[in-house]
Amino acid sequence: MDYPAFFDKIEPIVLYDELSKFLGTTGDGIVNISYLEIVKMAGHSCATVSGAYLMAAKGLKALYGDKTPIRGEIKVEIREPLTAGNTGVVGTVLSNITGATSDFGFGGLQGRFNRRGLLFYGADIEHNVRLTRLDNGKSVEVAYKPHSIVNPKEIMMSYFGPDATEESKKTFPSRWQEMVKTIFENADKILDVKS
Repeated sequence: MDYPAFFDKIEPIVLYDELSKFLGTTGDGIVNISYLEIVKMAGHSCATVSGAYLMAAKGLKALYGDKTPIRGEIKVEIREPLTAGNTGVVGTVLSNITGATSDFGFGGLQGRFNRRGLLFYGADIEHNVRLTRLDNGKSVEVAYKPHSIVNPKEIMMSYFGPDATEESKKTFPSRWQEMVKTIFENADKILDVKS
């Protein structure tokens, strides 16, 4: 697969997944999720996909500190309704990372490993996303504000807008991914984590 080289420089999200260990998928239950894997799942790389990945990474770090986050033991709440904008993309990325699903995920085995009823849309929260540990109830909220450093609409209009040129259309893909790279490089400036 041919993809931008900077994908490989993005730190993977590491979690412990007891279900994975139980079923022998991983010997130690450790699951490493890379940005490239999330891109493959989403089918593309953009400000929404990168933002959801970063919200998960920063939120889980704030929630667990130096401990390994436990996949399947995290409730995910998203402020926007499912059908608003690209909220469904955010939810899908967060679901793939945390294991949380609404009513479509794994139902569990003998009362263990349930993934349903852990993903909620239209939540009454201040920031974009809230992550909550099921073991101790600790929560963090994460705000994502990419527009302070990038303008996806402006780049998109350079392809579809009335002033688009053959050159701007030709360079669109590389400029789009340069935007994503800028988001990762400035993650601390565009993410706000509140405990």
